[in-house]
Formats: sequence, C-alpha cells, structure tokens
Amino acid sequence: MGIEDLVSKAKAAVDGNEEQVKDALDKAGEAVKSRTNDHQDSTVDSVIEKAKDYLDEQKK
Repeated sequence: MGIEDLVSKAKAAVDGNEEQVKDALDKAGEAVKSRTNDHQDSTVDSVIEKAKDYLDEQKK
C-alpha cells in the first residue's frame, strides 16, 4: 500500500463528514493544550484552524 492509497482512503473517510472531522480536531486540540504549557495554546489553535481551512478548501 503506497502513500496514494492512504491519501485516497483518508479523503474517502472525510468526504461528507467534514463537521465531524472538525469536531474531532477541536477535541484533539483541547487534549494537546491540556498537556502542554499555556504559551503554546495559540500555536495549537493556529494549527487546528489551518487544518479546518484545508478541509474547507478540499470541498471546493
């Protein structure tokens, strides 16, 4: 199984479930923030927002 196969499977899993994926990203971000220093919260939030933006771009 190559990287293309994994990417295809990931895209198929996300297709139509974007809101659920965004909720999962939020939960993962909160889990990371609870285990890291407070000054890293903005970095975690930035990464989560970029991931959500990427999901939105892929829907187009």
